[in-house]
Amino acid sequence: MEYDKRSQDSPISDEKILSTEDGKTIEISDSGEPVVTNADGNTLAIISPAAERALTRKFDLRILPVLAIMYLFNSLDKSNLGNAKTHGLEKTLGLKGTQYNTILSVFFVPYVLTAPFLGILGKQYGPNRVLPLMMFTFGSCTLLVTAAKNFAGIMTLRWFLGMSESAFFPLVIYYQTTFYRRGELARRLAIFYAAQSIASAFGGLLAFGVFQIESDTIAEWRYLFVIEGCCTILFSVFAFFYLPQSAATAKFLSPEEKELAYYRMQVDSSSVVNEKFNLRESFKIFREWTSWLILAIEICLGVPLQSVQLFLPQIVARLGYNAVKTNLYTVAPNVGGAVMLLILAFASDYTRWRFPFVALGFLFTFLGMTVYVGIDVKSQLHVAYFATFMMTWGTSAPSVLLDVWYNNNIAHEGRRVVLTSIGVPLANLMGVVSSNIFQNKDAPKYIPALATTAAFGATGLALTLILGAFMMFDNARRNKKAGRTIEVRDVPTERLRDGPRVEEFRWFY
Repeated sequence: MEYDKRSQDSPISDEKILSTEDGKTIEISDSGEPVVTNADGNTLAIISPAAERALTRKFDLRILPVLAIMYLFNSLDKSNLGNAKTHGLEKTLGLKGTQYNTILSVFFVPYVLTAPFLGILGKQYGPNRVLPLMMFTFGSCTLLVTAAKNFAGIMTLRWFLGMSESAFFPLVIYYQTTFYRRGELARRLAIFYAAQSIASAFGGLLAFGVFQIESDTIAEWRYLFVIEGCCTILFSVFAFFYLPQSAATAKFLSPEEKELAYYRMQVDSSSVVNEKFNLRESFKIFREWTSWLILAIEICLGVPLQSVQLFLPQIVARLGYNAVKTNLYTVAPNVGGAVMLLILAFASDYTRWRFPFVALGFLFTFLGMTVYVGIDVKSQLHVAYFATFMMTWGTSAPSVLLDVWYNNNIAHEGRRVVLTSIGVPLANLMGVVSSNIFQNKDAPKYIPALATTAAFGATGLALTLILGAFMMFDNARRNKKAGRTIEVRDVPTERLRDGPRVEEFRWFY
């Protein structure tokens, strides 16, 4: 294959930049083009923007929609209790006191405990196999909710639902990093993650429709779980046979495109493409203090994220509408969250900045919660409803861009999987906090819960700005020491296996 121009995202160097395991090398020509040559010095490829655009379009059309639909069902199956609660779930199952909060909380315990193990399995056996199997399992758990008769039954199902969903999002993040360059990742992951906001909106619409069903056989809210569970199971079977293990095995790529995809990842994503998982090497990611600060930011993100995802119907209910209309009124804020996520993600990829957009999301969260607490909702309905939009804006964007931010700074695939498989579930563990601060006794205002959520948002904002400022300062220090300015794109990821311990390393902030 032969291409004639260099991709604008390709790392630049004044020397040979890469020696691959199969004896090929990638060099920068006099014209600044990455050139792939074999051991005999023959040119195999000159990577061009046109070829890369054609390749990424195939990934966008063949892989991204399938992952987005999978995550849509994942989000529906995780958050449908909020819709069911507005239509009699507690009465049907005989829940009393804080039992509803307990069944929300129990989900997050196995979610955190099993995520690292499932993440490792995904790295070893391939996300293309592990993700559909997880989807089949959580779809089955959702369907079985229709058979739950009491508190014990629903709590058991929520436990296994938490286990089966635990590493889903971390594995999808890792899976996408094996197809896309660092500078291409945010907007793709945002399109995928927007499925969660769309799921919440669709869940509200679906609940609105399902709750119109009049049945003497089973409670109306149970139909919600029948529909969502069956659709999830059916789609998981399709995904199992459809998703490729990697670009090298993708049936929709030509041999030339597979080769191009491999070199793209060597230059601008991974230190070693498809590297075999090594547990000891992978856990070295926690030798870096920045990893611990990332986990702290994940915690601050988790409380607002789970509060909005689990309790938006209850927050909107304060506006004074009936159960059916309340679910309908959750649609627009969730769609607004998806739109804002896409705007910030595309802006982040375009500017190649990450932390300012994460910080902006935390700011939205803080403002939305404080406004909702500080006003008289009944007399200022429009302002209150707008505040719910700010809540969804603030929880959607950071949840994607934070994960992209630290993944962009980890070239070692195993370390990337480990940090993501701990960080994302840790954020979700904060659902334990969210599900216990929203108490029935505080309804309908939920002032303690909203104030607590705002405080976590403000802390996340501060920590994000601190980490971003450090990365800017450290890059300037490294450039001063090197005697020249080196940008992130100037250094191929093949050299960055040990991250910040490498002199050439530059933070992608």
